[in-house]
Amino acid sequence: MSATATRAERRLRPEKTAMAEEIRRNVEGSSFLILMNPAGLDSGRTTDLRGRLRAAGARMQVVPNRMFRVALGERAASLAPVLRGPTAMVVGAGDVVEVARVLVQYQREFKLENVIKAGTIGDRLIQATEVAELASLPSRPVLIGMLAGVLAAPMRGLVTVLRETTAGVVRVLQAIADRNAG
Repeated sequence: MSATATRAERRLRPEKTAMAEEIRRNVEGSSFLILMNPAGLDSGRTTDLRGRLRAAGARMQVVPNRMFRVALGERAASLAPVLRGPTAMVVGAGDVVEVARVLVQYQREFKLENVIKAGTIGDRLIQATEVAELASLPSRPVLIGMLAGVLAAPMRGLVTVLRETTAGVVRVLQAIADRNAG
């Protein structure tokens, strides 16, 4: 048990302490956290969703609310309003937009309601509606491509102007040469 163990952790059995430590490690090693309601997902659907999330660089774990509170202490306080009923946490270091897209698509596909509860990106709390908005953003590679296009546009314009200016000078010189030759 760590030196900073809370009073609640000290009252836990060793296996519960290990579970809280695993939750803490998973959240601390992640760039985002999305809490969802796994109710309505049978084992087949849960396995399918876990596979889709794994492909997007995320991991889903069903967690008891009390263990989540114990594991995250102060950080869990901002999420306390959504820690009611069954809870699963989705964590990962991948693209949060892709993970949000998987969750929203899954919710639509199986006509599930209120699957996404809330989450965090870094230290910022995000609501379920914001997770849905994230899902509507283009993926990271598309955004990088768009940025490259925006950055390349002024250079492309400069090259075009320089090419036309050079071609204009060549035409003027050719006209002068034609006039002097003739």
